[in-house]
Amino acid sequence: MKKIFLLLLPFSIFAKSYLLSDIPLPTIYIQNLDPYPCDTFCLREYLKKNMIFSFLAYADTKLENEEQEQMRMMHVSILNLGSTIKTEEIRIAMLLPYKTIGKYTASTTNAVFAYLIAKNRAFTLKSYKIESENIEDIQTGITQLQKDGFSYVIAPLTQKGADNVLALNPALSIYFPTIHKKESTIAPLSFYYGGIDYMAQSDLLLKQAVSPLVIFYDSSPIGAQLSQYEEEHFKQDATRYPRVIKFSIPTRTTNLQSQLKNNTSIHSGSFFMNTPIVKTGMIMSQLTLYSTHPKNILSTQINYDPLLLSMTQYQDRKGMIVANSITEYNSFLTETNELLNNDIAYDWINYTTTVGIDYFYNLITKEAQAYPIKMQNNQMIYNIELLRPSFSRFVKFSPN
Repeated sequence: MKKIFLLLLPFSIFAKSYLLSDIPLPTIYIQNLDPYPCDTFCLREYLKKNMIFSFLAYADTKLENEEQEQMRMMHVSILNLGSTIKTEEIRIAMLLPYKTIGKYTASTTNAVFAYLIAKNRAFTLKSYKIESENIEDIQTGITQLQKDGFSYVIAPLTQKGADNVLALNPALSIYFPTIHKKESTIAPLSFYYGGIDYMAQSDLLLKQAVSPLVIFYDSSPIGAQLSQYEEEHFKQDATRYPRVIKFSIPTRTTNLQSQLKNNTSIHSGSFFMNTPIVKTGMIMSQLTLYSTHPKNILSTQINYDPLLLSMTQYQDRKGMIVANSITEYNSFLTETNELLNNDIAYDWINYTTTVGIDYFYNLITKEAQAYPIKMQNNQMIYNIELLRPSFSRFVKFSPN
């Protein structure tokens, strides 16, 4: 027989986004009064029969079975189960230039919040919103969070913002989920980088390219930077008689007739898409419309998005190869994020933010990381896989 106790205990979350009410949430305590032991098979039977509280009565500590442990963690978080173990509070600050990063002000905060509630441990998460990435605004935010006693900071900044933080060089542990270290100057040992390596992805994709290499790019810094990098590196391989043709596609452009129609110089080439998802879909449909007969269509992480599957015809994308670095999957954290309408399965910034809080949590508590991703010279090193957008999902690419 199991008894369930509901106690009204303070549930303190200091992130402004989540401070919804002063009324404390109920904490559930489950007391196991059954004198008989329960092994892995017994726990499995409880789950099969949907006897969640009987399962949780025995699952009061970490379980060896990975699937059962994920179920335990999920229900502990959802039910706000109390623990008799007193633990040190985790304190995390977020530095958010809201006018620069837009929607990621909320989504990166959600990613950190989802991770922390999943751990069922006392924590404080506080957001410090700054108007811009100017050094004065960043200094104001950093001064305030230091005054409030925070030592660990997650800062989804652009390169400009990260450079200004480097110039200030505060005595803090700071993680940049949006920046790769190769884009920054020499940084202190307490600064960590989690950005995707677009250039490493491009190198892997270029191995599948043939001449002519036709590069489409937009006006964004990453679009222009990648198009230049891909052109230079493709031309280094003289064995392929490399020829590169580049098209800059303005934001409002929707018709590519002048670039594609009867342009035999680009036929049967490799087409590299350094454009966001909607623009990429538009370009790919017109590659088919104007009979360019691409050998393949290549793209970095920019177009690893399920929207690609719904907004393009299969015949338009059947020769496409996409590089992806979101290769570690944690079903529990993914589902916890989904409860907050947050995506860490495809959105790489939310994913790298989750990887960052996981790394900080490991530094603070010494608990094993949920994401076994190596940190090398203060940069997260992600595996890269090549995928094809198939009929309804992305599948692994296998070279012929």
